[in-house]
Amino acid sequence: MTDLPAEPRVLVIIPTYNERENVEPIIERVHAAAPAAHILVVDDASPDGTGRIADKLAEADERVHVLHRAGKAGLGAAYIAGFDWGLAEQFDVLVEMDADGSHAPEQLPRLLAGLDSADLVLGSRWVPGGAVLDWPRSREFISRGGNLYARLALGVQLRDITGGYRAFRREVLEGIDYAAVASQGYCFQVDLAWRALRAGYRVLEVPISFADRERGESKMDAAIVREAFVRVGGWGLRHRGRQLSGALRKGRSRG
Repeated sequence: MTDLPAEPRVLVIIPTYNERENVEPIIERVHAAAPAAHILVVDDASPDGTGRIADKLAEADERVHVLHRAGKAGLGAAYIAGFDWGLAEQFDVLVEMDADGSHAPEQLPRLLAGLDSADLVLGSRWVPGGAVLDWPRSREFISRGGNLYARLALGVQLRDITGGYRAFRREVLEGIDYAAVASQGYCFQVDLAWRALRAGYRVLEVPISFADRERGESKMDAAIVREAFVRVGGWGLRHRGRQLSGALRKGRSRG
């Protein structure tokens, strides 16, 4: 793990689709928490005018940038486009953050501090000190169950591998072929973290408090949950198959 610069260039990537009520408040909160950070709004041609609002904010502040995409193509594709932009612009740290305030910008310094000893820092709801606010039991069950399923299927120890509030050193993204990740939603986040672990990068979880959005509508739906279940299960079967194959080859060589 290489040392970060004394003052690393930090880019917070915020995907948006119909977030006109949230985009300005979230940018203000990020800059209150981390004044030197730059922000890239990746807007998927929001019909509610989110992109236009972001453009006006960018005109007034050189720390704000906007990447317009042709249409709604999903969270994973938005982050991939943001990673491409951030790496090309030579940022040292790239952060994933939701636009709706569920990822508290006030906790961003905690994620960034974790990069002193890790390559990828995950904001975790399910480690000691983490919390979810005002969630129904059913939603907590789905989240905890999904993370347990991923741990068992993939053989990882992370408590919140599905979470989307995270900070990457640039070398992690350069080393894991993130552009090949075709998944969306929960599954996109699982795939990125698992690739980092398999590549030998150190992944650290720090506690965060996660709150439901106050304005606008959630983009999460049952199709995203189903995708995660199917893809993670398939990865797990292939992973266990490779482990078994390796153990058999090792046993034969000893024989």
